[in-house]
Amino acid sequence: MKWFGVLGLVALSECLVIIPLMKVKSIRENLREKDMLKDYLEKYPYRLTHELLYTQQDSGVTFEPMRNYLDLAYVGIISIGTPPQEFKVIFDTGSADMWVPSIYCTSQACAKHNTFNPLRSSTFVASGQPINLAYGTGKMSGFLGYDTVKIGSLVDVNQAFGLSLKEPGKFMEYTAFDGIVGLSYPTLSVKGAIPVFDNLWNQGLISENLFAFYLSSKGQKGSVVMFGGVDPSYYTGELHWVPVSKCTYWQISMDSISMNGKVVACHGGCQAIMDTGTSLLIGPHDAILNIQRIIQARPSNTGEYIINCDTVNTLPDVVFTINGVGYPVPASAYIQKGRLGTCFSSFDKGMGHLFTSEVWILGDVFLRLYFTIFDRANNRIGLAKAV
Repeated sequence: MKWFGVLGLVALSECLVIIPLMKVKSIRENLREKDMLKDYLEKYPYRLTHELLYTQQDSGVTFEPMRNYLDLAYVGIISIGTPPQEFKVIFDTGSADMWVPSIYCTSQACAKHNTFNPLRSSTFVASGQPINLAYGTGKMSGFLGYDTVKIGSLVDVNQAFGLSLKEPGKFMEYTAFDGIVGLSYPTLSVKGAIPVFDNLWNQGLISENLFAFYLSSKGQKGSVVMFGGVDPSYYTGELHWVPVSKCTYWQISMDSISMNGKVVACHGGCQAIMDTGTSLLIGPHDAILNIQRIIQARPSNTGEYIINCDTVNTLPDVVFTINGVGYPVPASAYIQKGRLGTCFSSFDKGMGHLFTSEVWILGDVFLRLYFTIFDRANNRIGLAKAV
């Protein structure tokens, strides 16, 4: 049975579409280098927008879970309209909607990014529907439109997407991307808008109802997202499947988190979300503080945790056990080096309603180590060691 699955994936690789991704500096890295990170974190403390559900009763607002922009790091190229207008976007498994800046946007950030001009597209159709997407840094307000979206060789017609009129936070001008293409389940999307991946499948543009990410740890280039199949040359060893536990995010059940054979978090099991839209490993407050203590990381004046760079060769792996399989994350992966030789812990505390129960977000620190398949047909995630 295992061999049948492997052979099937090999066959699918003949029909897949591979989109190159480029690793760019995140807002966190840009602001850190400009000594502006403390100001950002004081003005926009990290919080999941589930928290806003209890403070803002606005039925016209769609809440984008987990997204505060700070750590988005991998961009790809798409085009919208006829003739095509090009944009750098984040392919984000932590949200469902697609949006780009429009020429009507009044925010300062839009002036520094590519903006969509609907008047220059012969295939654009306006819906007249306003949209408001709430993020940790504020709201993106705009309107919904429909047009042809091209992703590699895939031509997605009549795709719903948001055109921003106002973008959240002045810090958006420090992003290296223009917009977002959400790849989570459609239950998180704006009412009446079918997400991009669902349209690719519904229009018969891909041969298999799945996509996959390979995030390279070897430099800026080499990362890819693939649609409609899997290229097994991007991973090594056995592919392990994990059922999705909740079809909103790409959420799974996790057994435990251990170091040196001792469970340090996720005692008795917890939930984890695979998120290409953050570079960190995010978990409940107390569990994260315990790990920071074990690795001897100390808080800085920005709220980030600093760690001795020399410990990278002596600190133990953090092992995430999922569906009975251990996935070690070595210190070389969970310690990030900044400018001036300063090193930072990649563990961060989550806040908000989502973290009242034990939920973890496994971002790029984890995903760079493990090739990840997001299988919508079978509501499961495939994990294998990345090459």
